[in-house]
Amino acid sequence: MATLQIHGTETEISVEFLVDRIIDLHKSISELETLKPCKKVNNLFTNLVNLCILPCSMDVSTLPPNVQAIRESLIVLCGQAESLLELEFSTLLSKIPKPLNNLILFPYYHNYIKLANLENKILKDNGVVNPKKVAFVGSGPLPLTSIIMAMKHMKGTHFDNYDVDSVANDVAGKIVGSDAELEGRMKFWTRDIVEVKEELGGYDCVFLAALVGMKKEDKVKIIKHLRKYMKEGGIVVVRSAKGGRAFLYPVVEVGDLVGFEILSIFHPTDDVVNSVILVRKPVII
Repeated sequence: MATLQIHGTETEISVEFLVDRIIDLHKSISELETLKPCKKVNNLFTNLVNLCILPCSMDVSTLPPNVQAIRESLIVLCGQAESLLELEFSTLLSKIPKPLNNLILFPYYHNYIKLANLENKILKDNGVVNPKKVAFVGSGPLPLTSIIMAMKHMKGTHFDNYDVDSVANDVAGKIVGSDAELEGRMKFWTRDIVEVKEELGGYDCVFLAALVGMKKEDKVKIIKHLRKYMKEGGIVVVRSAKGGRAFLYPVVEVGDLVGFEILSIFHPTDDVVNSVILVRKPVII
């Protein structure tokens, strides 16, 4: 079985090779006693991420049912492991002086910097500069995107962070609370976004985290909810995944974004994992 295919100047791994390796890693991850950060857990997920970002021309929708089931399982496992990793580092940071000066301790910090730079550029390219009010849906215990955006790219913007987990919000609030200026611009709300209605009309831009709505029907429900209650001209930054990366995060298709104008679609080819889709609620004239 060939594992490498040459496409132009880029060397790709074959779908068969990728799937075989992912099946092996899924088996090892499924057999773990805990997903809490430790050397074994960290190594397995690092190997999985490094594998999934390799160049591979894969359309996950064409995979057989058994592989689809493994993919769905992996997305859930990755989400749980990611939350536990963030909670551990967020708790650690909240106990040290000036936690915002030590965000680099988080192992994937540089990936968040890259993703924030990318998303900010896409927003600017589409005319969104220093929005007055932004919502981040699915901010988690370590809301790095909101913090990086607020401190580096949107220095006058107010951020509302929504998460269904009150523990995550509490520990995130402690980190942000260490900086009076940032605390004044950043709030945390323990709410399911589909229960938030009138408030959505006040946001210029909404970020939808990749792991919010892990099942297709849940993701579509949330997108429809945003479409209904956001103001005309409001922007949504939707995180998705493509190719092997779709074993780590849910895929959002253009067909899932009915009622929005598609402004930009970006699929990374480096160590950034998430694709970024920028959409706008149409202005009715």
